[in-house]
Amino acid sequence: MKKQTRLFYFLSIFILFLFACNLPSQQGNQAEDTNATAAAQTIEAVLTASNATPIFTTTAPVPATLTLIPSPVFTNTPPATATPKCPLAQFVTDVTVPDGAVMAPNQTFNKKWRLKNIGDCTWNGYTLVFDSGDSMNGPASKPIGVVNPGQEIDIDVDLKAPASAGDYRGYWRLVTNANVLVPIVSGYQGRSFYVDIKVVAPTNTSAPIFAVTSVSFANVGGCNGFTTTANITVNGPGTVKVKWVRSDGATPPVPPDIVFAAAGTQSVSISWTTTASGTHWFDLYVDSPNNQTFGRAQFTCP
Repeated sequence: MKKQTRLFYFLSIFILFLFACNLPSQQGNQAEDTNATAAAQTIEAVLTASNATPIFTTTAPVPATLTLIPSPVFTNTPPATATPKCPLAQFVTDVTVPDGAVMAPNQTFNKKWRLKNIGDCTWNGYTLVFDSGDSMNGPASKPIGVVNPGQEIDIDVDLKAPASAGDYRGYWRLVTNANVLVPIVSGYQGRSFYVDIKVVAPTNTSAPIFAVTSVSFANVGGCNGFTTTANITVNGPGTVKVKWVRSDGATPPVPPDIVFAAAGTQSVSISWTTTASGTHWFDLYVDSPNNQTFGRAQFTCP
């Protein structure tokens, strides 16, 4: 509507402009009337066209094309078949010699493991084989008995600890009669099991305390002349101080010190001559290092 109004105003102004330009002459007035009439008819035609009812063209709808989706075809697929677990073992425990067991150098021992057949086939002709690490004088291989599925078995080897102190470990595994490695569930890297020991050298004990360990006597003669010899044995180097004790209370001369360069036996002797009847004796007292009496040598006079 606003567009029609603006058009009407524009045409009206244009007609007035034409009238203004033709005012001077009569002939011009006639032309003006003609022009005015034409202009008025133009305005009427424009307005009539603007008020005309619009004509809409209806387009027939295009029918939708249906695309047929084929139905899925189902086929009967047989169920998957479980893969047999063969061979397959499980490490159960160390029966003997736990990990880190302390051994003396060159100590022999028996290592025993417990395994279980958790596969679907029987072990027949299987072998225990040394894999790697420290063999500890063990065999390169050792056959094992028949083991049925679900059955446990103890497998052992005789070993010997190395001569030098340190930590040692040897790895072992199972192979089939076709030399196929048997997987070991709960084993080392799923393939083996091991023995682990610690060899400790004996500590150096301190040298034994020097001492007289024994005394034996050798007697010769009787009342007219009695001689006894004491054989003194020690456990190492050192000096022994002794003295004799007589049954009559007399004090015999003190023997010189007895020096030992190493463990061994040395002797010291003493004599006694008497006419007194009765039993007579000598005691040997070790003054150093033991501070004790070692035995008695005696003789009898009528």
